Amino acid sequence: MLWDVFCRVIDNFGDIGVCWRLSADLSARGHQVRLWVDDASALAWMAPEVTWGLDAAGRRAGTGHAGISVHRWADAERAELVPEPGDVVIEAFGCDPPEAFLQRMNRPAPPAWVNLEYLSAEAYVERSHGLQSPVFSGPAAGLRKHFFYPGFTPSTGGLLREADLTSRQAAFTEDARLAWLQGMGVPATADCRLISVFCYATAPLGEWLDAFADEALQHSAPTRVLLTTGHATQLARAWQGSTSSQRRQALACHELPALPQPGFDHLLWACHLNIVRGEDSAVRALWAGKPHVWHIYPQDDGVHAGKLDAFIDRWLSDAPAPLSSAVRSAWHHFNRLPEPTSGGMSETPPPGLPDWRRADGDWAQTSQDARQRVGEQADLTTQLLAFVAPFVTGSG
Repeated sequence: MLWDVFCRVIDNFGDIGVCWRLSADLSARGHQVRLWVDDASALAWMAPEVTWGLDAAGRRAGTGHAGISVHRWADAERAELVPEPGDVVIEAFGCDPPEAFLQRMNRPAPPAWVNLEYLSAEAYVERSHGLQSPVFSGPAAGLRKHFFYPGFTPSTGGLLREADLTSRQAAFTEDARLAWLQGMGVPATADCRLISVFCYATAPLGEWLDAFADEALQHSAPTRVLLTTGHATQLARAWQGSTSSQRRQALACHELPALPQPGFDHLLWACHLNIVRGEDSAVRALWAGKPHVWHIYPQDDGVHAGKLDAFIDRWLSDAPAPLSSAVRSAWHHFNRLPEPTSGGMSETPPPGLPDWRRADGDWAQTSQDARQRVGEQADLTTQLLAFVAPFVTGSG
C-alpha cells in the first residue's frame, strides 16, 4: 500500500521521531511511504541516508531510504503540486493536513484517514481508541477519520516495535556493545557503569550528576555519563564548571554526536541507566529493558503530571511497592514535580534511588519483566495495518 504520513514538528524531535520510526517500519514490511513534514532538518542526523533532489514530478523530495520519500508540507498546500493520495493518510497528532490535499482525498473511494494520537497510559485511551469523526464542512466534508491511540493494553493500538527488534538486541552482545562504545569515543570496559542522558533544558541534571558522582566515589567501578547533543551536553558543561574537582574526577562525561535512530537504540542498550525525553525515546527506553527515567514534555497547564503518573502506574504495575515508590519519587524530582508523599519539592535528588548498577537488581529485573509483558501484545504497525485494511478494501 501507499501511505501519506503528515507531520508538523512542534515538540523538538518527538513528532518527526515517531513519524520516521513508523515510516521506516512500514517500508520494512514492503509498503511505500510519502512523509510530508514542515521541518525535515532533524532527518539530517536522525536518518542521514536521506538526500534531497527533485522527484519525477519536479517536486523537491528526500530519498535514500528504501520505500520512503520525504516531501515538503508546503507542497501539499498547493493544488497543482498535490499528488493523488495514497491508500492510507496518517495525520500525526492532529496536525490537520492541508486543505488542498484534503480536497484530493474527497473522492468516491477515499483513502483510509487515521489520526495517530500521542502516547498515554491514561484511562481515556481505551475509550477513545478506534472512534471515528465524520467531517461535515470544508474540503473534506463527507469524509471520516478514525482515532488511533498507542498504548499499553490490548484495548489500545500498542507500541511501535520493529519485527526484528528482538533479534537485533540479541546480536548486540557484550563484545558488540564495547566495540560500539569505542567507536563513539567512550573508552568503556566491562566493569564500567554507564548512564545516558537525553533531556530538556528544565532538567535538574546538575543535582543528579552530583549524586551520581558521590555514588561513584563509593564504588570501585568507574561511572561514565554519555551525553546527547543539545540540552544534556549544555547542562553537564555547566555542572562541570561549578562542581568540585573530586566530583568531576569521579564522573567521566562524554559528549556524543547526534545519533541516527538505530544508533540511539544502541546507546540505550549499551547503558545501565537511561534518562530519556519525549515519546519516541520513552518507548525505545522501554524496549531496552533497562532502568530509566522519563523527562516528560512539560505543559503549561500541568497535565503532564497526571500523564507521568499514569505511565508509572502502568509500567510498574507488578513492581514491589518500595521500588515503585522510589522510582516515582525519582521521576517526580527529575520532572520538577511535587514529591508524591510530601506534596513539596525537594532540593536534592530523592534518597534511595533504586540500584541501577546491577543487572540482577530489582529495578533492572522489573524493567525486563515489563518489557516482556508489553511485548506480548501486537505492535502498533501490525495493529494499524489490520485497522485500515477494511477501509482500503472498501469493506469498512
